Amino acid sequence: MYKFESLNKLTKKYLSEEEIKRLRHVYLIAREAHEGQARSSGEPYITHPIAVACILAKMKLDHETLMAALLHDVIEDTPATYQDMEQLFGKSIAELVEGVSKLDNLQFRDKKEAQAENFQKMIMAMVQDIRVILIKLADRTHNMRTLESLRPDKKRRIALETLEIYSPLAHRLGIYHLKTELEELGFKALYPKRFRVINQLVKISQCNRREMIQNIIFEITNRLQGAGIECHVNGREKHLYAIYCKMHLKTQCFHSIVNDYSFQIIVRDLDNCYRVLGELHNLYKPLPGHVKDYIAVPKRNGYQSLHTSLIGPRGLLIKIQIYTEDMEQMAKMGVAAHWTYKDIGLYSTIQIRSQRLLKNLIELYQNTGNSFEFIESVKSELLPNEIYVFTPKGHIIELPAGSTSVDFAYAVHSNIGHTCIGARLNHRFHPLSQRLTSGQTVEIITAPDARPNPNWLNFVVSSKAKTKIRQLIKIIKYDNSVNIKYDVLRNTCYDNKKSIKIGTYNIKYRKSIISKNFFDIMQYLYLKHITKSMLETKILYVSNKILLHIKYELKKIFIKFYNRLLVNLVKNYLFIINKSIIIYMNLDKFFFSSSKILL
Repeated sequence: MYKFESLNKLTKKYLSEEEIKRLRHVYLIAREAHEGQARSSGEPYITHPIAVACILAKMKLDHETLMAALLHDVIEDTPATYQDMEQLFGKSIAELVEGVSKLDNLQFRDKKEAQAENFQKMIMAMVQDIRVILIKLADRTHNMRTLESLRPDKKRRIALETLEIYSPLAHRLGIYHLKTELEELGFKALYPKRFRVINQLVKISQCNRREMIQNIIFEITNRLQGAGIECHVNGREKHLYAIYCKMHLKTQCFHSIVNDYSFQIIVRDLDNCYRVLGELHNLYKPLPGHVKDYIAVPKRNGYQSLHTSLIGPRGLLIKIQIYTEDMEQMAKMGVAAHWTYKDIGLYSTIQIRSQRLLKNLIELYQNTGNSFEFIESVKSELLPNEIYVFTPKGHIIELPAGSTSVDFAYAVHSNIGHTCIGARLNHRFHPLSQRLTSGQTVEIITAPDARPNPNWLNFVVSSKAKTKIRQLIKIIKYDNSVNIKYDVLRNTCYDNKKSIKIGTYNIKYRKSIISKNFFDIMQYLYLKHITKSMLETKILYVSNKILLHIKYELKKIFIKFYNRLLVNLVKNYLFIINKSIIIYMNLDKFFFSSSKILL
């Protein structure tokens, strides 16, 4: 059972006595607030907030984050309010607690919508303060550790959500230890039989691999020490979920996967990283095209290292990652390195990239139509694999794996994507749908009057491209609808003897006319000059003309005139007839309706 002593033991290593005192005070309040509550496992509920705070304390997060972690379920599960939190602990902690709280007080049409709205709120809260998502990831990690007491269907739902959203999010934020644990726990809950089979196979293979790993570590260490390079070499075991993904998605057999040997080499400074790379290529034969310099071009989440693949003893494939000590720590901590290293300036790169991720999420939130579309776009944004291509001027553009020239165009600028008509890859023309690979130089060909093709949605990968294409297609469809309505109105009001002058005008003017209701339109156009028979004849004529033109897509036209009432002539001898005209059209989900018209 988690007690405050376990949290105190972790925090006294880096927090001041005053901060620990405040933390203990918050713990007592949280314990009192959750008094009498229990988790599904039967444990007192307070064990959960303490466990979440311990996960964050291991990452050495600040005392405010730990306080919010202890209180993160208080607003949700107790009568306490945001105002209470703000009064007791200040605005910063109250906002953190509210950001993590769920949307139980809102009503939705179904559970999927509730989850979508909740996730959307979580992402936007994260944009306000990155610590919100750190608490949420720790919260999800402990919930996954204690999943066994839940119903099977609920376990599967939570596990799937973890693998689709939370694990990729931890990856993009660079928090690899949480990402790995979430994947392993999610895999175990979602596919328990597959987990057991792969786990058993891994245990059997480890007996045969252990001796070979030690031999390779010995050879590498001797070679580097002989070159005067101080280093630390570790063998890396593949995680079960990573093995499963390779077997499932890449159709690789188990033995071909476990026969790869992975190692980490940690050195003191940047120069030694490249010296180690040279020594390894002299020790073992390197595989062409398998050297990746993530130091010069860091990954999107701030990850930096050198990667290389070698042919080792007995023809075995060896994969090496080379770090400095700082790079290795940042690879583990991700955005949490902001708090660990904030006094010595080692976090700037990863902080900038985290801010870029948050900026992308804000753009997705503003441009997507609903919560479901937002979630799908975020899933695409969180894809862990990426490629690096170049503009003709040599600038590096980072894209999700599988991206096309259209994705590249939108990554450079939205207007370039909108007007894209072709692409050159390494100075040769290629289809827009062709997948890009790292190292290619991409040149986009544009035309001022070009517009996105809806078929692009079948092959684009990046969330930005998908969102921008959908957004512009909606605008184009609306403009076309306005033009059709306007033309119907213009043709209806035209007569050889008595014509109402309606110009062709630009789309802005047309929208201002069509946005009015039918009664206001007719008044605006001086409908008093049109007789009843003239209006009836023209509407029927234009409707029949459209009916032929759109191949009978115009399903129903009903024109009714009623309430015909002749009133005495008044001053200007105007006849007032009360009519109601209803016109139903099915033209790409467009209908034209009207109500009482004063003529």
